[in-house]
Amino acid sequence: MPGQGGFVRSMLAGHSALGIAFAALIHLVCFSGLLAVFHAEFARWEQPDAPLVTALQPQAAEAALHGVAAKAAADDALHDLLLIAPGRGLPRLAVNYHDHDSGKEGDWYADAEGRLVMPEHLPWTDFMLRQHYDFHARPWGMYLVGIIGVALLSLLISGILSHPRILRDAFHLRWGGSRRLQDADLHNRLSVWGLPFHLAVALTGAFLGLSGLVVNVLAYAAYGGDTTRAIEAVLGPQPGQDASPAPLPAIVPLLAQVQAQTPGDVLSYIQLEHAGQAGQMVVISAQAPDQLARPDTYSFDGAGVFLHRGGYDHGVAGMQVLAAMQPLHFGSFGGLPVKLAYGVLGLALCLVTSTGITIWLARRRDRGDPAPGWERVWTAVFWGQPVAFAVTALAVQAADLPPLPVFWAVTLLTLVTAIPALEARRLARRLRAVTGGLLLAVALLHGVRWQGIAIDPAAWIMDGVLVAMALAMGLSLGWGRDRAGRLAPVGRS
Repeated sequence: MPGQGGFVRSMLAGHSALGIAFAALIHLVCFSGLLAVFHAEFARWEQPDAPLVTALQPQAAEAALHGVAAKAAADDALHDLLLIAPGRGLPRLAVNYHDHDSGKEGDWYADAEGRLVMPEHLPWTDFMLRQHYDFHARPWGMYLVGIIGVALLSLLISGILSHPRILRDAFHLRWGGSRRLQDADLHNRLSVWGLPFHLAVALTGAFLGLSGLVVNVLAYAAYGGDTTRAIEAVLGPQPGQDASPAPLPAIVPLLAQVQAQTPGDVLSYIQLEHAGQAGQMVVISAQAPDQLARPDTYSFDGAGVFLHRGGYDHGVAGMQVLAAMQPLHFGSFGGLPVKLAYGVLGLALCLVTSTGITIWLARRRDRGDPAPGWERVWTAVFWGQPVAFAVTALAVQAADLPPLPVFWAVTLLTLVTAIPALEARRLARRLRAVTGGLLLAVALLHGVRWQGIAIDPAAWIMDGVLVAMALAMGLSLGWGRDRAGRLAPVGRS
């Protein structure tokens, strides 16, 4: 038994040290990931006047691609074209062009006939997604997110190993007594109840974030450093190098070929790589309804000759596992019920991170070595995220300000609030009140701005959700008072 006790103590010490080192970064990634689960809903909310398209005919898809190709040619940026088909969660037809050499790009919404109607303008939603993907610093930010995923995975495993009774005590929750015991129980219970989800998002997040490094390692290990062959092994054939001019391929017959191979599959996207060149290639992606794996791909050359099927749904086991990574990470399978479950479990992961730090701070206080400054800093870190995202949404809605500098300015300003000698519990209470007020302001401003213009009912549903969250924040301000009427500790979330 002494040996086992030493092992548990070592695991607990390592778990604490790793958690303290990565807590803030883990919280940044987890909170933005919680929002990213609902990126389709936020896109509909942010630009609610875009045309709704519930069904896409092959002729409309071809027309939309030709329309965006004309836009790209006029911008001297005809290189890669992408059509994203409407789906259940996002009933819109989006097309865009991108030139890797010049960096020029354009995003458009089309109607059900394939006519380009308006430019896509989703600065806040795009900002939020990039914040989660790579902190707006690709590729190094993506690698950092992958490392954070590895750290989170290590914390989950070490947490289980350092608490031998954690599964046996899964429903033992001491509430209303010692702050430290209360936070410890909440931390452990949420960790256990959400463990399959936590492990899944940590593992897939680590893989997706480090996928670029994985390809390089694969290239050197299996292909003598040839990254092109490594990419082809995973993604299939790549476009040819013949840049002589050529007409765009006919899309309608290619869609018919895909439909003949997989009847009942739903179109996901169409990509034209090196569009307008003799070496161009068409990639059509389609997916069986309610399938976990990402959509399968079908590649054709510029003459319409079939080249390759990705095998993401019926290929070898390794390809199917690879294809499940992104849907499993973002909950983009199973519709709204799965998204709501991911939202609840994502919030639980944020609370696990928060209580992990408050437990450490409570232990310091119990040992006679309090750190009130760090208590305030952690409170500002935790509540600074909803405040910063809400202020950014306000700035974009009110004045179309660039979201990135606004976000980091508000984040730093929130940290400055930790400097004054204000108790962490009172600081948390004030930041909760600010968060509630901001959410209400975002909903009201959005409603006023789009009144009489919005055609997407999802916009009003999202405004209603924001108002409900604001009211919940207001109600929470009345919680946590002890019998003497004094504020109970609310430094954690």
